[in-house]
Amino acid sequence: MTTEKPFSQACENNKGPILAVLREHLTKPARLLEVGSGTGQHATWLAQHLPHVQWQPSDVLDNLAGIQLWLNDTPCSNILKPIELDVRHSWPQGPYDALFTANSLHIMSQHSAALCIARGASALSSEGLFMIYGPFNYQGRFTSDSNAQFQQWLQARNPESGIRDAEWVTDTMAQHGLTPVQDHEMPANNRLLVFQRSPAR
Repeated sequence: MTTEKPFSQACENNKGPILAVLREHLTKPARLLEVGSGTGQHATWLAQHLPHVQWQPSDVLDNLAGIQLWLNDTPCSNILKPIELDVRHSWPQGPYDALFTANSLHIMSQHSAALCIARGASALSSEGLFMIYGPFNYQGRFTSDSNAQFQQWLQARNPESGIRDAEWVTDTMAQHGLTPVQDHEMPANNRLLVFQRSPAR
């Protein structure tokens, strides 16, 4: 069976703004694990423009072939072969200087999102960064009507999925030694939250 090359218009729309934020925070050579690479579009685009970052794509097994098709069409010396990663199970050997994930926490159950944060934090190096892109609520409220409609669509597909509260994410990060660095406003009612492992005292 032939795998068709996957495509997401949302990835095309947001890759430029995401790159601008990552350039601000990833200023030194780094090993980065992308959790939930999806189609592979972000991995190929961002790695090309961040040559000092060794980019490790990952996703569930069913998505790896599609990611590889993007890598085949966009050879890049600093991007590695995609690896299988289900946040509920075993994680790759760290440490990584940064973790990046886009449009993933609202797809998972809250339990899986908490596991993603906990296990991601444990895979980070000292002072490593954890960067999360997607829609978030603030004080339990939607930031737009479109996000409220998106929530209804998500929960019709899976009642355990849903837009997470930024405060819940921050509290969960704090439980694993990560503190907020910046909350970037992004297009289409999204945010890019940046956390950092607190340096050892």
